[in-house]
Amino acid sequence: MEQGKIEAVEYEYERHGTQALIANFEVATGQILNPSVGDTRTEKDFVNHIVQTLKIDPQGQWIFICDQLNTHKSATLVQAIALECEFEDDLGLKGKNGILHNMESRAAFLSDESHRIRFLYTPKHCSWLNQVEIWFGILSRRLLKRSSFKSTRELKQRILGFIDFFNETLAKPFRWTYIGKPLMT
Repeated sequence: MEQGKIEAVEYEYERHGTQALIANFEVATGQILNPSVGDTRTEKDFVNHIVQTLKIDPQGQWIFICDQLNTHKSATLVQAIALECEFEDDLGLKGKNGILHNMESRAAFLSDESHRIRFLYTPKHCSWLNQVEIWFGILSRRLLKRSSFKSTRELKQRILGFIDFFNETLAKPFRWTYIGKPLMT
């Protein structure tokens, strides 16, 4: 790199793969809870992550704030939450009827205020409303930007190590206010 020149990637650069991080940001403490790092970010991965997170406080009240990703409104997630909440009514059939019918009916069930475990969804194109997205920016700037990892295993270890470091030394609730100028039309 030289001052005034565009940054370039070395020609020897070799990509060794990626890792998917699913994380919970606890707004009261600013800590990352129960991170899941793996090769994929599928419906099954998300449901497993949520089920493992619930084990932290099996009888607790939980509110998860998520974006509009389809895995956050899946039939498998509804079934897992129904089981955790001891919901005994018929869920219906995916694509046919009942709670499992479509993403809207599943989201309505998952958002139900009477459940001890519920999901709130940010509007489309508003991921900045979800504080974990702000934390992902911190992770990106402090760990990932301009980094090089020899394997996905090393990447996973470094991500989990950064989370431990962050939780021990940097975690605090975000001061989440808007102090900029009003939007002009």
